[in-house]
Amino acid sequence: MNRRGFVAGGLAALTATSGFAQTEFARPQPVVTIDPERLFSETAYGQRVLDAVEARSAELVRENRRIEAELIAEERSLTDQRPTLPIEEFRALADAFDEKVQRIRAEQDAKTREVQTLREAEQQRFFTEIAPVLSILLRQRGADVVIDRRSVFLSSGRVDITDDAIAIIDARLGDGASDPTTKE
Repeated sequence: MNRRGFVAGGLAALTATSGFAQTEFARPQPVVTIDPERLFSETAYGQRVLDAVEARSAELVRENRRIEAELIAEERSLTDQRPTLPIEEFRALADAFDEKVQRIRAEQDAKTREVQTLREAEQQRFFTEIAPVLSILLRQRGADVVIDRRSVFLSSGRVDITDDAIAIIDARLGDGASDPTTKE
């Protein structure tokens, strides 16, 4: 085969491969992937939840700073009183202060856990509510399985349905605030 014949044969093979790829693309995809983090964070629903969590977290930070300033002032006052108080009286005041600090720390930690629990509960509710949307996308793609994209070693981009899912979820659920069980 001469050089010209080799190039023509290569072009024919390339054209045939391109046609095969186009046919491949039109086939149903039995497995599709989704990025759950993007799905949650890039939908209006997820953004509303994340904004509420962020606002509550910022409120807690402000509250913690205020409490910290109050405790610092109280500690200074106690330290200033130390030389003028009998040791037993000072020790009782210092112990009471330590108990107060421990109680406040536990209360603030509980509030932080509540915010984390709110996010987790809302995210779980979100994934429950979007199951019908994902079912529609499965049927449209001719797929049988949705796999977390982070668990896939290698795939073509055409099996990722995250962008399609985000668009449909936003159209159907909006920000999810119309549900009376929504916590904010």
